[in-house]
Amino acid sequence: MLFSIIVSLIILLYCLAILALIYGFKKVTTINYLGLKPKTKFSIIVPFRNEAENLPVLLESLSKLNYPMELFEVILVDDESKEEYKVPSFKFQVSVIKNIRVTNSPKKDAIVTAMQIVNSNWVITTDADCIVPENWLLTMDNYIQLHDVAMLSGAVTYACTNSFLHQFQQLDLASLQGATIGSFGINKGFMCNGANFAYTKSFFQELNGFEGNDKIASGDDVFLLQKAIAKSPEKVHYLKSENNIIITKPMNDWRSLFYQRVRWASKTGSYQSSFGKGLGLMVFAGNLSWVLILGSWFLGLTTFQDIILASTLKFTVDTFLIYKTNHFLSKRKMRHLILSSLFYPFFSTSVALFSLFGKYEWKGRKF
Repeated sequence: MLFSIIVSLIILLYCLAILALIYGFKKVTTINYLGLKPKTKFSIIVPFRNEAENLPVLLESLSKLNYPMELFEVILVDDESKEEYKVPSFKFQVSVIKNIRVTNSPKKDAIVTAMQIVNSNWVITTDADCIVPENWLLTMDNYIQLHDVAMLSGAVTYACTNSFLHQFQQLDLASLQGATIGSFGINKGFMCNGANFAYTKSFFQELNGFEGNDKIASGDDVFLLQKAIAKSPEKVHYLKSENNIIITKPMNDWRSLFYQRVRWASKTGSYQSSFGKGLGLMVFAGNLSWVLILGSWFLGLTTFQDIILASTLKFTVDTFLIYKTNHFLSKRKMRHLILSSLFYPFFSTSVALFSLFGKYEWKGRKF
């Protein structure tokens, strides 16, 4: 009886947390204004490692940007790729430089290395396996002109097939993006995605870059964001725009997906944001509680009605947040939602526990 009460209370608190994020998501205004003449100069930093297949696709999308070519440059930072990447000729400036490793984080080192040669104040980071929309820079430029801002976080979605593996990732990413946008809406921003992240070089220097978290392999995005919000929250905005959504590739096997999510989860314990830590703990507790209550039902320790109540509450709030976010990200029909919702608590709990005690592989390296 006591077990059922505790689990039910945790799931109730979890649902209230998700409802707060749904409220926050609706509060963040969608902005698609493109009426101003572009004037902001950008340096786009792309750390890469063995991405000869993906880089041509990214560069091709950059060549189609609806933005003056003289107002942006691309800096590719090669992090010990097996083969040297030779860049074809483009109308915009592209530089390829070698990463200078000084910390335990290859990506942070790559960004710091690139910072030494950027020739603009605004810097954007993205990934080699991404495709940018044609009005990506124009949307950011117009927003920068209209707002006093020094850091912008933007959305990322997947280009996925209808397979369960891909659709599961899309739903998972939609929940993460929903939490990201929702937290900004309630003035508790704590998360972003380095595939669509912009800030001024002067603000980066003011924050002392990645100092204080450079021993952690990942987190070039969230740790910098949290430092920025702690110092100057009014300068950090979320740019919610359909013109500013980056498309990236999902993982093509479960092992890679598991390690990717472990890499993401491993940062949570080092968050500077107490709200981020609390929400991470609440999400873990909510998913673990559902697993435990299901297990207790199999053992005859709880009733089927408890399972139905817990499942209905959790599924309803999760689905509402995912639906709102997925509609914003892609407007594609959600597939495998019920199966994903049943599987996700087991996957999420495993990832969280493994991130505390295990090691993961990424880009051919172990961390």
